[in-house]
Amino acid sequence: MRYPLFAAVAALTISPLQAETLIVLAPDYFGSSWGPGPAIKEGFEARCGCTLEFRTGDVLPRLMLDGARTEADAVIGLNTDMTLRARETGLFAPHGQPLAALTLPVEWEDDTFIPFNWSYIAWVYDSSRLENPPASFAELLEREEISLVWQDPRSSASGLALLLWVDQVFGDQAEEVWRNLAARTVTVTAGWSESYGMFTSGEADMVLSYTTSPAYHIVAEEDDSKAAAIFEEGHYFMAEVAGVLEGAANPELAREFMAYILSSDFQNMIAYGNWSYPSALPRAEWPEVMRDLPLPEVAIFLDETEAEARRSPALHIWLQGMTR
Repeated sequence: MRYPLFAAVAALTISPLQAETLIVLAPDYFGSSWGPGPAIKEGFEARCGCTLEFRTGDVLPRLMLDGARTEADAVIGLNTDMTLRARETGLFAPHGQPLAALTLPVEWEDDTFIPFNWSYIAWVYDSSRLENPPASFAELLEREEISLVWQDPRSSASGLALLLWVDQVFGDQAEEVWRNLAARTVTVTAGWSESYGMFTSGEADMVLSYTTSPAYHIVAEEDDSKAAAIFEEGHYFMAEVAGVLEGAANPELAREFMAYILSSDFQNMIAYGNWSYPSALPRAEWPEVMRDLPLPEVAIFLDETEAEARRSPALHIWLQGMTR
């Protein structure tokens, strides 16, 4: 006879949200101590009174493998060059959020995916080793003395962005560009961390990274020798996005997470949490280190349909250029 009384008391003291867990698929770096995951988890749990669980890995392949069987409620960490493939799984629901707060350099009117941060792809250099960086992509191709390390477009989001950047800027001359770059390439790595580590170890003059990468060195290492070479042709824009899954066990909680992404609390932590530009803060409210970084004058952005249409042909040209 005591059990019903205990259950009644428990029902009064534990809210429905406290009993819920929001499961979010995320890239591996979210779960690391240096990634944005821990701060996001702490901030959202304080807001919702629930538990936020990140399940990390290679997000899109895992989502496509699990399909409708996925236990996740939401996804974070897809990028703008893979949203079409994600959308075509049919696993996503509308995010239900107003987008007026977005401050991206491109138009965004997507009711499925919300951008939470963004940056531009760039070649990063160390000014103590390379005093006169190229001012354009064309000049980089002329500077045969500059050694490079970068990422494979078949396995890396930044490598794919480079592929599409070259395709957009050089068009029919892309194969020649790849032959030129191959001659100066120390290696092409599977992912960003491997190539960036080689660069910081002094194994290459320039590394494919992001215009925001120098901010980490300035803040974390008090080192202002790293910089992004800004090219007159423009730079390829990338955003990372989040979305709600159609089969979410906790759809209201998932949409609350989407709202949290656009909140000032989340946006103020993302610059340092992910070393990228916040998607929903005006530049005047960015951390000073981000405001001081040079920005390209031209943003090169392919919508998801065009990016996907150009990916396979551009990969074919890349392989030809790299193997001849």
